[in-house]
Amino acid sequence: MTNRLAEAKSLYLRKHAENPIDWWSWCDEALATARAQNKPIFLSIGYSSCHWCTVMEGEAFSDIAIAHYMNANYLPIKVDREERPDLDSIYMQALQMMSGQGGWPLNIFLSPEDLVPFYAGTYFPVDPRYGRPGFLQVLQALRRYYDTEKADLQQRKSLIIESLLTSAVLQDGTTTELEDHELLRQGCEISTSVITPTQSGNSFPMIPYTELALRGTRFNFESRDDGKQVCTQRGLDLALGGIYDHVGGGFHRYTVDPTWTVPHFEKMLYDNGLIVEFLASLWSTGVQEPAFERAVAGTALWLKREMTAPEGYFYAAQDADSFSESTAVEPEEGAFYVWSYSELQQLLTPEELTELEQFTVTPNGNFEGRNVLQRRYSGQLSATLETALSKLFTARYGVSSESLETFPPARNNQEAKTANWPGRIPSVTDTKMIVAWNSLMISGLARAAGVFQQPLYLELAAGAANFIWENQFVDGRFHRLNYQGEPSVLAQSEDYAFFIKALLDLQASNPEQKQWLEKAIAIQDEFNEFLWSVELGGYYNTSSDSSQDLIVRERSYADNATPSANGIAIANLVRLALLTDNLDYLDLAELGLKAFRSVMHRAPQGCPSLFTALDWYRNSTLIRSTTEQINALIPKYLPAAVFAITSDLPEGSVGLVCQGLKCLAPAKSVEHLLQQVEQSQNRGVGSRE
Repeated sequence: MTNRLAEAKSLYLRKHAENPIDWWSWCDEALATARAQNKPIFLSIGYSSCHWCTVMEGEAFSDIAIAHYMNANYLPIKVDREERPDLDSIYMQALQMMSGQGGWPLNIFLSPEDLVPFYAGTYFPVDPRYGRPGFLQVLQALRRYYDTEKADLQQRKSLIIESLLTSAVLQDGTTTELEDHELLRQGCEISTSVITPTQSGNSFPMIPYTELALRGTRFNFESRDDGKQVCTQRGLDLALGGIYDHVGGGFHRYTVDPTWTVPHFEKMLYDNGLIVEFLASLWSTGVQEPAFERAVAGTALWLKREMTAPEGYFYAAQDADSFSESTAVEPEEGAFYVWSYSELQQLLTPEELTELEQFTVTPNGNFEGRNVLQRRYSGQLSATLETALSKLFTARYGVSSESLETFPPARNNQEAKTANWPGRIPSVTDTKMIVAWNSLMISGLARAAGVFQQPLYLELAAGAANFIWENQFVDGRFHRLNYQGEPSVLAQSEDYAFFIKALLDLQASNPEQKQWLEKAIAIQDEFNEFLWSVELGGYYNTSSDSSQDLIVRERSYADNATPSANGIAIANLVRLALLTDNLDYLDLAELGLKAFRSVMHRAPQGCPSLFTALDWYRNSTLIRSTTEQINALIPKYLPAAVFAITSDLPEGSVGLVCQGLKCLAPAKSVEHLLQQVEQSQNRGVGSRE
């Protein structure tokens, strides 16, 4: 027997279709039913490649006794956070208020009449263990509490909703105002310290912080950390570490250790887009480490081979777990990616195996008796090592990399176990299209195309951008998701902001193609109409006509694994002002920065993308020149500059540089032009212009 989720489009929801729990999706009918039956709502939020979400689905959510009690006493609702990041954001904030920490699965209990939460947690085991209570005991205790402690329940909910509302309008006490140049200096310095290597804990890419730290390196201000060195080390950790798939390309989500060795093996599209953009930018600063170029190239090939739909868009994610054989009952974490020493001995010549020990390869392994490949040294790989890695590719995929153009996705566990794979059984791929995540990948590819001059990168990026433009509008409105040709869910702020940035990045990589700018302007108009907060400034997460089911209407400013929508959006406004001469965009950018200024003072460690936006606002530079001169500038690191090709230059000049609302004297030589550009890009910290 299956439940309602069998008809869902979301892979994550369908994974719960055979649970004995009587799941609903989030919809008006579910909310009305909970109110009519006076049942508290059990809201469970996760995503398809989340390991502990998968564990809980197979344990507590498959338990008959738990399901019987849940169905009788609660209205259970399952939400894919990738479909509804607005719901996830609100209730994740509530979880953090109640427990001091967050994570997925996000399991939260709501009163049906107002959808305000009164209890929350993450993973609950069936029986008490890991210092966590058994799930059935939690359900029973909370139902008793809901029925018998009405006064305490109301007081508890009042505190939570008050905190959520206060956070949504960014009310806080007075702060000591810093001038923009000091504020930007502080933001860059804090982001640099955030990504400085530590000796404990998991290792996450944290690209919004690396992006700001890299921007800060051009200002040359005194700091306790060497920003260039810290950013270079982060690039090396990513390109050499086990977080990168050295055999098949693409980056895993994070490593479970401080040494960047053993990853959590899921591959998320957004991480790969952000990392590719960072490595390309790092290269453009002059840190031209061969491992960076190899990692970018390998990621692009992985993307083309495994993550690009025939229609041109990019799939969302690949799971961490896969089946070691078709008869296995449960998938194993990392099975598709790791190597036993005996396998390596069989596949490689003695010389190749010896060379492979330039990676972290030992008879005992570094992950449950098997080996995750992590490079010990930077530089160019030898021909022997490349041959060895090619042999491992063939063993994994069943065919050589040269002859494997496309590797079709396994869309669910059944497909994974029953298809006739020539090599190992692959992880399940979530094939939905998410505009925001595709946009991050488009931006990464566009930047890499400009830096490394690789046409493939631009071809992939343009294919995804064109698909979104041609398919994601329904009745004139932009939509967030696409399931096999069907657009779904109105776009949210991150979809608008990231796609506009992607279009502007495509424009930057090829300024002659004006269509990308025209599309960006059109999307920005809709973004402003439906999500701009006239009263508070900045952009709401959801449009004015699709937020009726939310207990608060948030404006995201904090960075997580992805940048904050408002940080990216404000930077976009500055870029649009430069490219169009429409100062209305600049007015909105100023209002946006003003709206979040208190946050930037109070918690600079939480919002690096807002500081990136401030950098754009203070150091915005428009460079007008010929195609030849612009093409020479594109690969350089000019993080607050936009380009405009023109043949109408003053006689005897090679280009014009404008700093915000003022233009410098025409540059008479290439050297003069570069001097002006460099000076313009460095006027935001340590000066009061």
